[in-house]
Amino acid sequence: QVQLVESGGGLVQAGGSLRLSCAASGYTFSRYAMGWFRQAPEKERAFVAGISWSGISTVYADSVKGRFTISRNNDKNTWYLQMNSLKPEDTAVYYCATRGQNHPQVDTVRGAWDYWGQGTQVTVSS
Repeated sequence: QVQLVESGGGLVQAGGSLRLSCAASGYTFSRYAMGWFRQAPEKERAFVAGISWSGISTVYADSVKGRFTISRNNDKNTWYLQMNSLKPEDTAVYYCATRGQNHPQVDTVRGAWDYWGQGTQVTVSS
């Protein structure tokens, strides 16, 4: 059974940084893209960043470009979201996700992702 566990959320002042991690276990397959979504109160869950299986291709939402960086370590089945220059509007629950077997490329559509973590809260104070 696939399980994703996020860590690294918390409270930070505007302009600060946080690093989220997502550890995956239970996979019986490979070649899947990894990504991050977020959901603010009363808003839809939205794509934040994604990285291809090879790590060569990364995709970011316009709102986080230049501030967030996604990376991965396939040997550890772990990926990361480095968040710099945080703003109050970045406040949300952040979810890590993966696509299914033989889906190595990123897709920004929520429905294209098969497995989800439980979420970790990120709060940015002004």
